[in-house]
Parts: sequence; structure tokens; C-alpha cells
Amino acid sequence: MYTVSDFRRGLAIIVDDQPYYVVEWSHFKMGRGRANIRTKLKHIKSGAVLERVFSSNDSFRPPDLERRTMQFLYESGGEYIFMDSKTFDQVHIPGESIEDSRLYLLENHEYIILFLDNEAVNIDLPASVILLVVETEPAVRGDTVSNVTKPAKLQTGIEVKVPLFVKNGDKVKVDTRSGEYLERAN
Repeated sequence: MYTVSDFRRGLAIIVDDQPYYVVEWSHFKMGRGRANIRTKLKHIKSGAVLERVFSSNDSFRPPDLERRTMQFLYESGGEYIFMDSKTFDQVHIPGESIEDSRLYLLENHEYIILFLDNEAVNIDLPASVILLVVETEPAVRGDTVSNVTKPAKLQTGIEVKVPLFVKNGDKVKVDTRSGEYLERAN
């Protein structure tokens, strides 16, 4: 069982007998009453967004999600095709259901796929991924003010802000939760 103190982005819970992901949450307290938690939830299958307020003593059970390690093969017509490396079964996941996760997918890499009722519903990405910089402006000599960033386009098409010393061909580590540059990778 989960409580509201367990809430984090991406946590899967059952609300009104339906499976949801926690998208956002915030604590608020009015006067002398008990603290409440305002949440934004996304239905795992349909993608419908629901805003709810929960009491600090509410509890939730997790949905029966199955996790399988699968290899990303390719994208075709808005569907993302994954293959189980042991059984060679292929799974097609619509692009709408994985949203921002698709910006971090690399062909022939393995990812954890979440299944609900034997249907692939989402991808459990690692906390960070290493991507190649394919396009960025060269640094200008004398631009040495601290914390200056420039846009860089990465191999999957995502654009992030990177420090001035990053150049084309460098590999960078990107946080998959926030989409921010973490560090240059070797």
C-alpha cells in the first residue's frame, strides 16, 4: 500500500478502481485542518488527466504492472516496436502512450516495458541516458561568463541547453525526468 508521502512523479496507483500515474503533486494546508495533497493523475491506458485532492491519511494500492526487459527495434508510422530478447516476441506501442519517453529511445538498446493486463502501456526509462550531440554552435572565444549555455540538438532530435565547451560529436548525459544536461560523457 502507498500513502500520499510516497507520491513521486511516475508512481502508479489505483484510484476509483482505475490505474493512474502521478504526474504532479503538491501539499497544501488550510488553517488548523489536516494537510491535503493536490494531485494531477494520468490514466495509464487512456491518457486522460484527472485532478484530485487527497487527505494525508489516504492510502492506495499499486496496479498489477508487469515489467519486462525488451529491446527497442525501430519506429514505424507512429508506433514503437520492441522485442523480447528471450522469446523474440514483438510489441507495438503507440507513440501517444509513451509521449516524452520516445525522445530518449535509442535503437538496439534495452528498456523496461510496463504491461497492464498483457498490454504494453509505458516505458520505465533509466534516470539518465547518454546521447550524441549532432548540432550545436561553436563556442566564441571570450565567452567565459559562468553558467552560460547554448542549445544543442542530440541524436534523437531532443534539444537541450549545454555549456559552451560542448561541441559537435561530444556525448552528453541527459536527465530523462527533467530533460536537462547533466554532464559530458566519455
